[in-house]
Amino acid sequence: MRRRSAAICLRTGDYSETSQVAGFLTRDDGKVDLLAKGAKRAKSATGGPIDVLAEGELVYIPASREGLGTLVEFAETVARPGLRRDSRRLNAAMFMLELVGALLGEADPHVEVFDLLHNALDRLTAPQAQVGAVLAYFQWRLLRHVGLLGELARCVACGRRIAGAGRKDVHFSSIQGGLLCGACEGASTEKFRLSGAALAGLAALAAAEAGVKVTLPDKQATAVNRVLAYHAAHQIGRALKMARHAID
Repeated sequence: MRRRSAAICLRTGDYSETSQVAGFLTRDDGKVDLLAKGAKRAKSATGGPIDVLAEGELVYIPASREGLGTLVEFAETVARPGLRRDSRRLNAAMFMLELVGALLGEADPHVEVFDLLHNALDRLTAPQAQVGAVLAYFQWRLLRHVGLLGELARCVACGRRIAGAGRKDVHFSSIQGGLLCGACEGASTEKFRLSGAALAGLAALAAAEAGVKVTLPDKQATAVNRVLAYHAAHQIGRALKMARHAID
């Protein structure tokens, strides 16, 4: 049975001289990997090769068993040419795709993640966009959605409240899923030391999630992005290739 959904292309690869394998995040069906037969031909159902970051209407036939489904038609409806003209914006966008691809399972619908990615890519194209802040908010919301990021106001070991950007003894533990105060961090072999900028940035993101209008300066955004990318990589069990390019 054919399926139709809005979709964003997460990755592509060559299958043959004329065909591609394309991975999409669909709004209705989650991640799907499809064989795009003849996609490299100019007169194909896609109008030529499918590009990573392309967004549009996808028609496909799901795989009957484990393996590839079949792409029937893909029509790009959202163009973001500005992303490809600015390396910083492009790197941030590619890192977002990598995160989504790594954190979501196959054929597991996450409408909220699709909308989050769509909106973040739109924000990256805005001339006034603060790229670091957009990426930090995206990472925060994605990790929260998939259940990998809990409260970051108290020590996960003792429950002591942690506040203030001036604290020098706070760490983040990916294994324990939260902050460790100075009295507790010594017992943990896996930890990431947090700077004052990182603590302030995490507090700002928590406030933004609660509906408070906040700003995230570049220094704070960079510090937060490093922490969240570290956490994501630790949970996935491998390094994220685009992290070093996307995070200053």
